[in-house]
Amino acid sequence: MSKPPFRIEALSSHDRASFSCGNDRIDKYFRETVTQDTKRDLARCFVAVENGTDKLAGFYTLSSNSVLLSEIPDHLKKKLPRYPTVGVALISWLGRHLDFRGRGLGEALLFDAIKTIAAAPIASHAIIVDPIDDDAARFYREFDFVSLSSDDRSRMYLPVATARKLIDG
Repeated sequence: MSKPPFRIEALSSHDRASFSCGNDRIDKYFRETVTQDTKRDLARCFVAVENGTDKLAGFYTLSSNSVLLSEIPDHLKKKLPRYPTVGVALISWLGRHLDFRGRGLGEALLFDAIKTIAAAPIASHAIIVDPIDDDAARFYREFDFVSLSSDDRSRMYLPVATARKLIDG
């Protein structure tokens, strides 16, 4: 069996200065702000590093969050208790360096985030994302995320049980 091209690990002293995914907001956050968020326990950041070169290839961040029960589509909330809010995990940011386009790294980062959420000692009913643009919304829709409003770029939602099927299937 061949070694995977990337390893995913917690952000530490990785050099982020030259990271560029092509979106200025994501790049600026990752280069300048992510460390502050991790130090303040606002997010956990995981990075994909290319084996062999140790080049930083991508990252994602996770945070705890909640969604109002009233925001969840009716067909998804049928079996949920009628609490005012539902605990979820938020994939706050996800970026892939431009040099690694077309290598399946976005999917690998998403699947690693799902595995991390599913294995966490704290429960989350669902995973939510806030797509930064139309391309991001399309990416998440490919993996069965649904919009929580009629705006296609609004917050998107995927039950953890459905997400587990994605990575197991």
